[in-house]
Amino acid sequence: MKYNESQKRAIAHEKGPFLCLAGPGSGKTSVLTRRIYHLIHQYQIPPAAILVVTFTRAAAREMKERFLQLLQDSQTQVTFGTFHSVFYGILRHAYGLSSQNVLREGQKYEFLRDIIHTSSLETEDEKEMIEDLLKEISMVKINRISLEHYYSTSCPEEAFRTIYEEYKMRCKKSRLLDFDDMLVSCYELLMKREDLLQGWQKKFQYILIDEFQDINQLQYDIMKLLAAPENNMFIAGDDDQSIYGFRGAKPQIMLQFPKEFPEAKKEILSYNYRSSKTILRASQRLISHNKHRFSKNIQAYLKEGTSLEIKSFQTNLEEHQYVRESILQYCKEGHAFEEIAVLYRTNLDARFLVEVFMEYQIPFYVKDIFPNPYEHWIAKDMTAYIRLALGDSSRKELFRIMNRPNRYISRQALEQSQFSFEGLRWFYEEKDWMCDRIDELEENLYLLKGMTPYGAINYIRHGIGYDEYLKEYARYRNIKAEELYEIVQDLQESAKGYPTCEAWFTHIKEYTEKLNEQARTQSEKKEGVTISTLHGIKGLEYQNVYIMNVNEGTVPYRKAVLEEAIEEERRLLYVGMTRAKEKLHIFSVEEKHGKKLEASRFLKEIRRK
Repeated sequence: MKYNESQKRAIAHEKGPFLCLAGPGSGKTSVLTRRIYHLIHQYQIPPAAILVVTFTRAAAREMKERFLQLLQDSQTQVTFGTFHSVFYGILRHAYGLSSQNVLREGQKYEFLRDIIHTSSLETEDEKEMIEDLLKEISMVKINRISLEHYYSTSCPEEAFRTIYEEYKMRCKKSRLLDFDDMLVSCYELLMKREDLLQGWQKKFQYILIDEFQDINQLQYDIMKLLAAPENNMFIAGDDDQSIYGFRGAKPQIMLQFPKEFPEAKKEILSYNYRSSKTILRASQRLISHNKHRFSKNIQAYLKEGTSLEIKSFQTNLEEHQYVRESILQYCKEGHAFEEIAVLYRTNLDARFLVEVFMEYQIPFYVKDIFPNPYEHWIAKDMTAYIRLALGDSSRKELFRIMNRPNRYISRQALEQSQFSFEGLRWFYEEKDWMCDRIDELEENLYLLKGMTPYGAINYIRHGIGYDEYLKEYARYRNIKAEELYEIVQDLQESAKGYPTCEAWFTHIKEYTEKLNEQARTQSEKKEGVTISTLHGIKGLEYQNVYIMNVNEGTVPYRKAVLEEAIEEERRLLYVGMTRAKEKLHIFSVEEKHGKKLEASRFLKEIRRK
């Protein structure tokens, strides 16, 4: 392979710290593998003295395989690993740990599920809350935040502190470490034991770190300890692609590297070999609006091309119809579905397009775990109301909605698997005010019976008071009620075209079956159009890319308020744009649920010459 001048300089670097700024499609992996080869064959560095670290097992495996192809061998003493595998290795040697001491994902959920139940914390979606809690527990650990200075966004502060302490205690009692504990324990070990630190420093004399922009402070602190005192640390990455702030990644770490190591050499891999000149220029116009970044002059290796389409649609329906026709036309011209990616800010936004693809039998592969919108707890509440209205008398369905909104109905009033309103009135015969509430619920269900699913959901929300219940729940969970309203509005919109509730239920059943079938088959073969979030697509490339719903509140996301957060949102769109090789489409919509939407501020930045 031929290398350009900046690539050659990066490959040829021998000793000391080095910052390799490698933009999208710049040949970073080739540079890293060739540099390892160069260290061994040009500078006679023992392979066992080289450590190559990246973030995922798949990335570490790919790097190793590409190096072995270059080496024309089947094995090597160079260590390729993830941060966690390296830190686990250090702890294993020091404490005699085994895989039995590593907390599995399933165990994490079991611990937190049990803690939530015993603390009587109210939650409507247990899985969602556990995921939120795990993210927050991780942030507290890796940023070494004291609990009294941390304010939870998942639940009341005192409840979070209790859950955090209980989770830590259970891990300790069981002699189990989660991934974040590995970082904390490894750092503490190396800080306390100078002899062990020196041993590892002698073993790993040359350290190469891939995707450095994704590193968190604790990982970086450990790497600096291991690299000292020679500081033969070669870091490769792109600050413009730092998009994992929710995991603790900070582009500031990369930006500070030249200040921490004034002797560090720097090289910018300035050629993009992936995208057409048109796409590259548009992405550079966008990212240049970020203030906190390394300045770069990236040049396209490929031709100009007329490959950028920025378009606005009245509604999501029009947007999806256009995408469908555009994809079918592209494939008629001889292209494969596998050359195409459709990108969204969140995976929930993709649900209607998935229905369109299913209807028109367009094969697709979902990159992220795709949630079934009809499995959301709000959807289950809506269907429970309607099923009860249609004559279902199961205790399970009544349990879901009897206190949404709160009617103060006790579970003790429902001892049998089936219920009757007459039985409920008998249970509360001495409380007239409760009997009035039961009468009102029965009357509401009677009114729902003859409605279309769209009308029924509308009545549940505004006539029965479900939106008020969502408002109260949002206040308790420290989340915005608008996020919950959006879910129920989307559900209501999806029910619009069905004349009867039975027809809507049939659609839900068929959709769920197709989605389950899709999940089963795509684990075996990843065929069709890729549907992904912008976060999930990093590191991949496609001939033809569609970025959907580039509106204010979506991209940038509504939670992004501070300048730092807006800059990360801009980097996220930049990552999506730079996945495209030949064609890039960026779409926005003008209204949703009857409300006007504003096109993203980023679109003006992309268009501006």
